[in-house]
Amino acid sequence: MPQTGLKGVLSPVVTPVDEEMKPDVGRWIAHCRWLLSQNCGLAVFGTNSEANSFSLDERLGLLDAGIESGLDPSRMMPGTGACAIPDAVTMTRRAVEHGCAGILMLPPFYYKGVSDDGLFAFFERVIQEVGDDRLRVYLYHIPQVSQVPISLDLIERLLAAYPGVVAGIKDSSGDWSNTKAMLERFENFDVFAGSETFLLDTMRGGGAGCISATANINPAAIHDVYANWTSNDAKERQRKISEFREAVSRFPMIPALKAAVSWATGIESWRLVRPPLTPLDADTRKSFVDMLEERGFSMPGIEQPTA
Repeated sequence: MPQTGLKGVLSPVVTPVDEEMKPDVGRWIAHCRWLLSQNCGLAVFGTNSEANSFSLDERLGLLDAGIESGLDPSRMMPGTGACAIPDAVTMTRRAVEHGCAGILMLPPFYYKGVSDDGLFAFFERVIQEVGDDRLRVYLYHIPQVSQVPISLDLIERLLAAYPGVVAGIKDSSGDWSNTKAMLERFENFDVFAGSETFLLDTMRGGGAGCISATANINPAAIHDVYANWTSNDAKERQRKISEFREAVSRFPMIPALKAAVSWATGIESWRLVRPPLTPLDADTRKSFVDMLEERGFSMPGIEQPTA
């Protein structure tokens, strides 16, 4: 049973920057609008958004600008996780005030080897300090990056303490057995796969959809699998999006996603990433674009402002 209207395919929206490494608000909003037009929700400030390379004020400013521009908050799940409780509270509260359907929260990720008791206390403090009945928390499990896993027992404890508030999870572990365990163990808890590779299996297990990096550039095809997961040819539809995901994953993911948008729009600055990340070098970029062209890949309807 879903906890919000957030189901289907969502994208951790890539964040364009200008030559001074400042967020390019106009291009960010334009990309968000294109994703919405492709039946893709907005998990802004996710891993592939380079969220932790941007300050709290920068993320708040982008969210404010997006809402003011008319982006639909009912299709938004901003990432609000932080190592410091006050930062997580501030970002979460702003998202709730704007009417965002849910928020995606990393565990505090600097200290490793922390206990479930400590993680529970963190999530509890954020929920209590936000103190808003509209809050819907989606946990973000990405242990290969955060090195701080969200255990099944912790989920069970949070659901018992905050039913309805703790609404679901994005499982980016890449471990299907873990996603399957979540689907089987918990009721009234929306499970999103962290990659479209597991989308069909997730839907067949009663899941809510997927939140995927490559939804930034291939949203319509991924949504097609979500919309047609009961069809006779669902496996073939799934095979195609999995194959494309695998091809993109041969390249550094965030620079590759931005290179794809740059290629599709003709806007060179879309390639830029914030240090410590670096753009694809010339040879790698050529190999990546060659791969896209060989597949006849396109991003139909994408438009970007010129300034």
